[in-house]
Amino acid sequence: MSTVSSEQALHDAAKKRILILDGAMGTMIQAHDFQEDDYRGERFIDWQSDVKGNNDLLTLTQPDAIYDIHCAYLAAGADIIETNTFNATTISMADYNMQSLAKEINIEAAKLARKAADKYSALTPDKPRFVAGVLGPTSRTASISPNVNDPSERNVTFDQLVEAYVEATHGLIEGGADLIMIETIFDTLNAKAAAFAVDTVFEALGKSLPVMISGTITDASGRTLSGQTAEAFYYSMRHTNPFSFGLNCALGPDLLRQYVDEVATVAECLVSAHPNAGLPNEFGEYDLESDEMAEHIREWAHSGLVNIVGGCCGSTPEHIAAIANVVDGVAPRVIPKREVKLRLSGLEPFVH
Repeated sequence: MSTVSSEQALHDAAKKRILILDGAMGTMIQAHDFQEDDYRGERFIDWQSDVKGNNDLLTLTQPDAIYDIHCAYLAAGADIIETNTFNATTISMADYNMQSLAKEINIEAAKLARKAADKYSALTPDKPRFVAGVLGPTSRTASISPNVNDPSERNVTFDQLVEAYVEATHGLIEGGADLIMIETIFDTLNAKAAAFAVDTVFEALGKSLPVMISGTITDASGRTLSGQTAEAFYYSMRHTNPFSFGLNCALGPDLLRQYVDEVATVAECLVSAHPNAGLPNEFGEYDLESDEMAEHIREWAHSGLVNIVGGCCGSTPEHIAAIANVVDGVAPRVIPKREVKLRLSGLEPFVH
């Protein structure tokens, strides 16, 4: 599928129906119970540090498992699948001394997702499938000090984030992504670095892809980790003209709803949401069953809050199938026409 035709197909599909995003890659990987040797494979058998937990590395060492996970979500009804690249930047890969593998992982992850999406697009020509190249938040934050005794200290700079995101974006596009998703953003400055990097790559390549931006409300305060409300976060990123803007992770659909509503009221683009399957229990597991989660999403859809829905931590193909079922035939959210005003943001929105 060519870039031009896939972008047009994506826009056409979004006008007709609520699009379905996939569920949690990490949850499905955990079900395999991979051990250190599985993560290493043959290629990294003598690697100098432990690599268990580096889920993105499985793109290289267990590609069949990652491909099968993509296919399971596509079979469940996903329109958009996310590449297994949440931590595939030099910054996050440094935790495993694998910075040099970041671009390769992005390329190969996009190729795996592309292969799965093309297979299901061929099976359902009236329902084309799309690959979202994922840029995660990294393991560092540009606007918050890691040292409680020194508020001015930072463990990453804006330019370092941009450099890492540029490399990853090149890899995702080379591998065949249809769109770029900047997701699970807890620090707006990290998101700005990612957006700037993506635009830099687009300019260098002379082409662009749709961009999804999805932030994380960390708790009942209704704010990101760096302190912004959902509305203020949108105003901070509005200048990037995203294909969609939304929220994911941290909260289940019951607690996330009011913040999705907040975004849906102000966003002049499509709205996405992929909540967790509830909150984690004392074992770190997620207890919200697929039918319960789907009932929440059904109400969101009928209330006109969303254009794209899926699942984050704890969600499985069963969750995605149930969500796809309850939103089938429900009209997508209508983008509001808002009065022209000055809209600024600090931690709070300012509209004048």
